[in-house]
Amino acid sequence: MTGKVLALVVLLCAVLAGIGVYYTQVYAYYIEVEPSGVDDVQLTPKGSDVPETVLYGDFRAIEKKSSPIGYRACFTTDTPLAQFTDRYEEYVGSSPRVAPGWFDCFDAEEIGTMIANGQARVFTGQRNLFYGIDRVVAITENGRGFIWHEVNECGAKTYDGSPKGEDCPPRDGET
Repeated sequence: MTGKVLALVVLLCAVLAGIGVYYTQVYAYYIEVEPSGVDDVQLTPKGSDVPETVLYGDFRAIEKKSSPIGYRACFTTDTPLAQFTDRYEEYVGSSPRVAPGWFDCFDAEEIGTMIANGQARVFTGQRNLFYGIDRVVAITENGRGFIWHEVNECGAKTYDGSPKGEDCPPRDGET
């Protein structure tokens, strides 16, 4: 009898731990971002380092407080994709990160497919928003937009411990 009780206690603890881990990964660390309504969507023009606000609507965003790459956002725009392509810097080598299922406007697999098929283009939102982290914006042909954060080359080198190149800016407190 004691063995059965111990087995049930262990099983119950495992189930509760699993529920706790699931909850923390999917819900606990995410917060909804309150849109400013003014500068939530910015792109960096070609030949410039200063991002500028573009026209957008229907903005929704979440942020994961425990990670600099936990930001996801969705929006719409009436500006034709060709105007973005002509004016703004494209971002090469980016793929969207998975968002929690409850944030239903951001489907990383669908966005990735649209990028691969040429139905969406990826632009630089802001380089080094945080050290080693770029904000990336994808815009589709039908005016849907998506934002996420991407680890850039300097960030990757910093996080894996390899020497940074001379083109990497100094971190806060570094000379």
